[in-house]
Amino acid sequence: MHEWIYGRNPVYEVLKSSRRQVFRLWMRQGLQYNPRLAEILDLCKAGEIPVDYVPKTVLDRLHSHHQGIALEVSSYPYTSLSDLLDLAGQRGEPPLLLILDTLQDPQNLGTLLRTGEVVGIHGVLLPFKRTATVTPAVVNASSGASEHLLITQVNLAQAIAALKDENIWVIGLESSSESQSIEDVDLSGSLALVIGAEGKGMRALVRKSCDLIVHLPMRGKVESLNAAVAGSIALYMSWGARGYK
Repeated sequence: MHEWIYGRNPVYEVLKSSRRQVFRLWMRQGLQYNPRLAEILDLCKAGEIPVDYVPKTVLDRLHSHHQGIALEVSSYPYTSLSDLLDLAGQRGEPPLLLILDTLQDPQNLGTLLRTGEVVGIHGVLLPFKRTATVTPAVVNASSGASEHLLITQVNLAQAIAALKDENIWVIGLESSSESQSIEDVDLSGSLALVIGAEGKGMRALVRKSCDLIVHLPMRGKVESLNAAVAGSIALYMSWGARGYK
């Protein structure tokens, strides 16, 4: 299946990662060049990718935030759970994984992918159904970070069981009567962090599968943070527990 990636940074990261088949680039006629556009054109030239200069109206039909550029590519290349664990082994690091349980908002998914890539997670687990997936909107929201991550779609309950067999600690992030402060938990070892859906949180079976439920300490009047913000903070805390290495 073909799809269009839009926006300068997402297009650049797709080309840079070389994980998708690329068919052609559309660039707005009369677009003023800058260093990022020059890098995109250099990558297209190196990859013998056709470049077509089109009217703005053509790009507008794809998306309003195209920034004068769009790339026709194959669909996102999902991978396997074993690939995520293999990557941790190749790096010589205890696994650090992100599990997203039926997250719905593409912007939240993109934000968490961007944070996850920044802190060096080894991969992301998504369920098969009732979830946002890696669409062009998510690629754009992640500023292209999705293209440098290993992401798999799995039965989460079965995957969590497999992770536990690998001695990976599964920790759910959720404010509840049974949760404890994340500051009281050792995050430096093999870890899979579970973030639930906006509003509803984790599904019952996924919550029950977690070794621990933790929450972020808060002192303000707002009751909670949204999934993307809370998850991003927890990811940074997990990275910090590893000495930011």
